[in-house]
Amino acid sequence: MKKIIVFCFISVSSFIYGQNNFLLAEKYYQNNEFEKAAELYKTLFKKNQYNTTYLKRLINSYQEISKFNEVEKLLENQLQKQPTHTYLYVELGYNYDRQQQKETAKTYYAKAINAIKKNTRMGSVTARLFNSNALLDYAIWAYKETMQHNPNANYEIQIAQIYGEKGAFKEMFSSYINLIDKDENYLNTVQRLSSTFITDDPLNEQNILFKKTLIKKSVSKPKNVWNILLSWLFTQQKEYEKALIQEKALFKRDPAYLVNIIDLGVNAFNRKSYTTAKKCFEFVLQKSKNINQLLTANLYVVKIAITTNQEKVDSLFKDIFSRYGKTATTIKIQLEYADYLTFKKNNPEKAITVLSTAKSIAASKFEQAEIKLKLGDIYVFTGNYNSALIYFSQVQTSIKNHPIAQKARFKVAQTSYFKNDFKWAFSQLKVLKASTTQLIANDALDLFLTISDNQPKDSLDLGLQLYAKADLLAFQNKNRQAIDVLQHLLTNYKGQKIEDESLFKQANLFTKTNRFKEAIDNYTQIITLNKEGIFVDDARYLIAEIYLSKLNNTEKASEYYQKIIFEHPSSIYLVDAREKYRKLRGDTIN
Repeated sequence: MKKIIVFCFISVSSFIYGQNNFLLAEKYYQNNEFEKAAELYKTLFKKNQYNTTYLKRLINSYQEISKFNEVEKLLENQLQKQPTHTYLYVELGYNYDRQQQKETAKTYYAKAINAIKKNTRMGSVTARLFNSNALLDYAIWAYKETMQHNPNANYEIQIAQIYGEKGAFKEMFSSYINLIDKDENYLNTVQRLSSTFITDDPLNEQNILFKKTLIKKSVSKPKNVWNILLSWLFTQQKEYEKALIQEKALFKRDPAYLVNIIDLGVNAFNRKSYTTAKKCFEFVLQKSKNINQLLTANLYVVKIAITTNQEKVDSLFKDIFSRYGKTATTIKIQLEYADYLTFKKNNPEKAITVLSTAKSIAASKFEQAEIKLKLGDIYVFTGNYNSALIYFSQVQTSIKNHPIAQKARFKVAQTSYFKNDFKWAFSQLKVLKASTTQLIANDALDLFLTISDNQPKDSLDLGLQLYAKADLLAFQNKNRQAIDVLQHLLTNYKGQKIEDESLFKQANLFTKTNRFKEAIDNYTQIITLNKEGIFVDDARYLIAEIYLSKLNNTEKASEYYQKIIFEHPSSIYLVDAREKYRKLRGDTIN
């Protein structure tokens, strides 16, 4: 027993000694003290000649102090002991490369590659070693040689990534597409890896290369997966109409792909591409017999009608409820109807009746929560803040730690802000701006900054009260009254921090009420006030958007998009501004 204890003690001590030596060697290595590092790694490697980390570090340390002969002896000795470890020819070749003996190096590299034919198990190790020594072409060659002599091997991802390092994007995309051709289960992986190079700009060089490579493959070897990838690419580029063409082609071959058209429609709607979104959902209504798909399509058709201010909204709701009823299956449409009645028709009483009925039939606690949130919004609209806060608080406590609960907490803070209880709102927002739900975090941060930036040091916060009143009126869809309040604020608080924020909000409301020239005037004032201000890139982009889509003045639109490109290189609008500028300039997409 005593011998066992002594043996264990010696073993543990040896391990600790080895570990300490390794850490010390690493420290020397990282500090470029290669002479000291080499001595320690030499000792470590002698004790464990199967440790490839020790070997690699020892080789590199020797090379850094020009002990190339030592490296050669070491590697030849290892090859004599382990002749199957043919990847060591890579290190021998690289040792000659470091001495500028290029031809000799190539001889050993070729030996390493040729050895793969006899032993493909060394293929991936050899390729990785080439890659670690920045011999990228040889690494690709080694992977391809391995796949050629072992049909079960698949290194297309590794090859693609090396092509990416080389900047050979055409070959990189070919490798990714070859990978999917061999195994379609890699589709999501390829989308994820390709998205590093793909942008939402159709004129981006990598986007064009990806599309060309994909189309070439789809012509030579037709498969559904190529349509899926093209649809994905067009969606990344916000070209939803082109994506829909691909999805319809997929649907013709398999009706199960109808679900993709629903997803595309939702995506297009969220990106304000309402024309394509409408086409998606109308197609679903024509082709589907699934009740859930039909209800989703109807919901979005009516959302689009409301958003684009169509006159047939009432008849759409009437038709939907006559066909499907006001039941548990149509809860989402009833919520939309209540919102429409309140904020578009100014009929909150009827909306409350609709939601009271919906609340009595909703089975899910999440549906109950959504109904209560909407009821709270309606009570804010009517100025009944206490009732609103009760509903929001109920949602917070009923489904804790859920995004809906975070949304409810934001609404509590927002309602307190509307009531001019800025301290309480501020304390809630301080927590919320770190929310895991990004949209809530952004909204919370915006309101947090509005309060913190504009609350005066003394107790008189009349300017912020006026701004909150305007915010409430805008929430209630009383845009003209909100504009008037902001004008009063701008007249009486000129030169204060709140001025540019008020100008910006008023400009947005001018746009919403089709007063485009006044909106441009406001945005121009923001730019003039402070060219380094946080709203300047927003102002320039929105001026460009008004000129382009509302006033049909492409010359002025182009001028302001150009300002974004050259004066705001870090703006969130940069990619969109560049794309629109190029289109206005007459560039074409290959």
